Amino acid sequence: MKAIQVCLFLVCGISVVCALNNGLGLTPQMGWNSWNHFGCGINEQLIKDTANAIVSSGLADAGYKYVNMDDCWAYSRDAQNNIQPDPKGFPSGIKALADYVHSLGLKFGLYSDAGTKTCAGRPASLGYETNDANSYASWGVDYLKYDNCYDDGTPPEKRYPVMRDALNATGRSIFFSMCEWGVDYPPAWAPAVGNSWRTTGDISDNWNSMTANLDKNDEGAAAAGPGGWNDPDMLEVGNGGMNFSEYRAHFSLWCLVKAPLLIGCDVTNLSNDTLYILTNPEVIAINQDPLGIQGRKVSNVSGLEVWAGPLSDGAVAVVLFNRSPERAAISASFQDIGVTKSQANVRDLWAHQDLGVFEHEFIATVDPHDVVMVRITPTGQQQQQQPTESEGIIEEEPVDEVYYGDDN
Repeated sequence: MKAIQVCLFLVCGISVVCALNNGLGLTPQMGWNSWNHFGCGINEQLIKDTANAIVSSGLADAGYKYVNMDDCWAYSRDAQNNIQPDPKGFPSGIKALADYVHSLGLKFGLYSDAGTKTCAGRPASLGYETNDANSYASWGVDYLKYDNCYDDGTPPEKRYPVMRDALNATGRSIFFSMCEWGVDYPPAWAPAVGNSWRTTGDISDNWNSMTANLDKNDEGAAAAGPGGWNDPDMLEVGNGGMNFSEYRAHFSLWCLVKAPLLIGCDVTNLSNDTLYILTNPEVIAINQDPLGIQGRKVSNVSGLEVWAGPLSDGAVAVVLFNRSPERAAISASFQDIGVTKSQANVRDLWAHQDLGVFEHEFIATVDPHDVVMVRITPTGQQQQQQPTESEGIIEEEPVDEVYYGDDN
């Protein structure tokens, strides 16, 4: 498989946006990654147990397909400079583990680094890109997360294309996830190199870190689209550092901004709340909408924010986001969010309820550190058929009160 670039000429040809076209990442990737919860504490049994749990819990049916090992699997290089896994943690080898994951109908991912060592001090790929890419392909790897520790001083926009070309030269389709922390403003150059690119430093399992990454990721929204996505880092949902409302906000906003949905918790021990958040089909549908336009912050009044983005069926996805410590009403003006008609149907994506027809704006009361997420469809336009209860919607607690405004 040889990747090509698709270039869009803007403003009479003055600006050029080139996108990697390797057939992957047409919607944001969905899966699991080991780092946020397990760090270096990984082994082949953990990965097998995780893959089994992704299937048995219903996460695979919800769209989570990649099972990605992060740092600490690599151990050494042999006499031919081929990368070798840690023999204690992975005695059966990486190919056998990838084969097991594939047998469950899932895809398998690995980690390396565009430096002399990985962030945990393990062997990395700088100077060995072809060797490593060929090893990954022979093992059946489907995904590579490529970190940025211990570099040689060469800018990432020069180091990362070397691995891109090595992966593509193998002939195997391998999703290229660039983890270079937002260095040198990747929205300006990364779409030609990877299928996703980190726009931020590492996320932590707390409110301030999550919101900071969200804001940073918003800066380059225009660069995202089918084939390549801005990445504000992996999901922390279920790791325990935030409450239910904060995790619901985290997940809703990651879906709206077309971020990769990579679960970072222990899926072998999921709470009902965590599973409920991670498998909401109507919210996931926003993330996976084929139009692929990243939602953006539309307004902010003292921490009461409106985020919105267009969808392929002509509707607009909207998140009313309350950063304040008090319950408050938040208003989304149809004009501000891109709804061209004065009337629109509104559907609550967490309550799984049609709320009715609204004029000019939608107003809802939102709890502190929480969201109301809706799909707003101009009247006269066919609404997208919503998943049925048998397809994954479960009954939940009553929704926040909705204020209908003077026109309703």
